[in-house]
Amino acid sequence: MAKLPARLHHTAYVTQDQEKTRRFYEDVIGLPLMATWCESDELFGKVRTYVHTFYGIGDGGALAFFQFADPADQAEFGPKMPQTPFHHIALWVDAETQAAIEARIAKAGIQPPDTYVLEHGYCRSVYVTDPNGLILEFTLDHPDVARITRDRRADAHQALKRWLAGDHTSNNTYR
Repeated sequence: MAKLPARLHHTAYVTQDQEKTRRFYEDVIGLPLMATWCESDELFGKVRTYVHTFYGIGDGGALAFFQFADPADQAEFGPKMPQTPFHHIALWVDAETQAAIEARIAKAGIQPPDTYVLEHGYCRSVYVTDPNGLILEFTLDHPDVARITRDRRADAHQALKRWLAGDHTSNNTYR
């Protein structure tokens, strides 16, 4: 088997407002600003001037955000986030961290529909929408995650094949 990538280095998005983004990620979520790169590079046929910020997550990876100096570059590279819960980034947390994030979200006055909780059965997820429209999920695994992961890994191909063939029966027995 081929060696897998070790971890997410970063995932990048475009923001309209770096300071609103910083306040949300540092002050509400608790992710520290780890780096700010102020740059000008020739990219895609012209010189682009931008700032690129990185907010650290526990495994050494980061969530990153670009903002461009030129409004035309901002418009070209910064389309709005799709407003669907099926476009999000999920981060694993332990129970203490999830509770602390929930408390800071509430303290910041963020209300539904910009935040909600889903009990998936195999995990509990807290969702919150950032100032850019990006939905973040903070996932707390079920206490029996090792067995659940083993079971889903063992039947992953079979379950996908079954579903694609038209049998859409749920295999989530944890709800």
